[in-house]
Amino acid sequence: MTDVLRRGRASLAFSFFAQGVAFALLVTRIPAIQDRYGISDALLPAFLAAVPVLAGVGSVTTEKLVKRIPPSRLLRWAQPVVLLALLGVGARDATVELAIALAAFGLAVGALDASMNMLGVSLQRAYGRSIMLSFHAVFSLGGIVGASLAWVGAHWDLALFVSYLPVVAVLLPAAFVGSRWYVDSDDPGPVEAQAGGGGDGVVFKALLPLCLVMTFAYIGDSTVSNWSAKYLEDVLGSSEQLATVPYNVYMVTTLIGRGLGDFGVRRFGAVTVVRVGAVVAALGFAVVAVAPGAWVGMLGFTLLGLGLCVLVPQTFAAAGRLFPAASDAAVARLNVFNYVGFLVGSPLVGALGDAWSYRGAMLVPMVLVLVTLVYARSFAAQPDRYGGGHERPRTADVGRGSNGL
Repeated sequence: MTDVLRRGRASLAFSFFAQGVAFALLVTRIPAIQDRYGISDALLPAFLAAVPVLAGVGSVTTEKLVKRIPPSRLLRWAQPVVLLALLGVGARDATVELAIALAAFGLAVGALDASMNMLGVSLQRAYGRSIMLSFHAVFSLGGIVGASLAWVGAHWDLALFVSYLPVVAVLLPAAFVGSRWYVDSDDPGPVEAQAGGGGDGVVFKALLPLCLVMTFAYIGDSTVSNWSAKYLEDVLGSSEQLATVPYNVYMVTTLIGRGLGDFGVRRFGAVTVVRVGAVVAALGFAVVAVAPGAWVGMLGFTLLGLGLCVLVPQTFAAAGRLFPAASDAAVARLNVFNYVGFLVGSPLVGALGDAWSYRGAMLVPMVLVLVTLVYARSFAAQPDRYGGGHERPRTADVGRGSNGL
C-alpha cells in the first residue's frame, strides 16, 4: 500500500471526524439555539427541516460539479464552510441571520457528505478490501466528542459562540492542512454509461434498491435521535436524567459496530453483514416496542446501534461497486436519500405516536429495516466487473493526490 493512499485515508478519516463533531454540536444544542433566537415551537420544525432539504440540494449540485471539479477540491472548501456556518449559528442575534447560517450549513453539508463518501468509495476500491465502515466509525467518534463538548457548554452555561469558537479554531486549520493529502479517483464517465446507455430511468432503476435501503436506515436513525429520550421518559417511565442515556449508548454501539464491521465484511461478505445488521436492528425496534421498563428499552436501543450502523456505509460502498466508472455520480444521487430518510423518520413516528401509540410507532421502522433483507443481494460484488465476486484494486483509478493548497 503506497504512502499516497495511507495519507489519503488518514486525511479523509479526519474529515469524517470533523464532520461528526460539527453535526453533533449543532443538533445537540438545538434547545439553546431556540432560546437564543426566540424561535417558537411552531416555527422550529421549519428551521430544522430546511437543513436536510438544502443538504439534498447541495448533494445534487455536487453531482454536477464533480464532472468538472475533483471531489477533493469540493471537500476542501465545503468543510470550512460547514465549520464557519456552525460558528455563525452562535454568533448572531437576529432570526434572519440564523436562517442564513443554517442555509449555508445545509448546502455545505450536502456537498461535504457527498464528496467525503465519493473519496471513501474510491479509496476502498484502491485498497481492494472493505475500509468504508472505518470512515463512518470515525464519524461516530466525532459525534460522541461533539455531544460531549456540547454537554460541557450546556453544563457551564456557555454562550453558543464561546462554546463553538475553540472547536472551530482547532478543526478548521487542521482540516484545511489535511486536505492536501486527499486522493481522487479517475471517474471517466457518467452514470448512464454503466447502465448500458439506457438513460436516467434505467440508472435510477438500478440504484433504487440502494436508495430504499438508505432511506429506511435513516428513518431508523432519526427515530432514535429524535424519539429515544421522549420514549424512555413518557412511555417507559424513566427519569429525565436516565432518558438522556439511550442516544449516548446508541452512538457508542454505532462506533463499536462500525469499528469491527470492516472485518466482518472481509470475512463474511457485505451481503451477510447487511442481512445480520438488518435483523439485529429490527430486533432492537421489537425490544423497544414491547419493553416493560427503561432498562429493557435501553437494551433495545443498544441493539439498534449495532444493527443500523453497518447499513449506510455498505450502501455507499455498494453504489461504488455497481457503477465503478461513475461512482462519484452514483454516490451523490444516493446521498440525497440520506436526507429523505431523515426528513421522513421523525414526523412519521411522531404522527403515528399521536394517532395510535408510540409503542406501535416503533414497529413501522422495524418493518422498513426488515425490507432491507429483500434488497440484500444488491450489496454483492459484481462478478462481471470484479472477477469472482470480490473487489479488485484499481490503483490506476485511485493513485493521484489532490492538488496542493
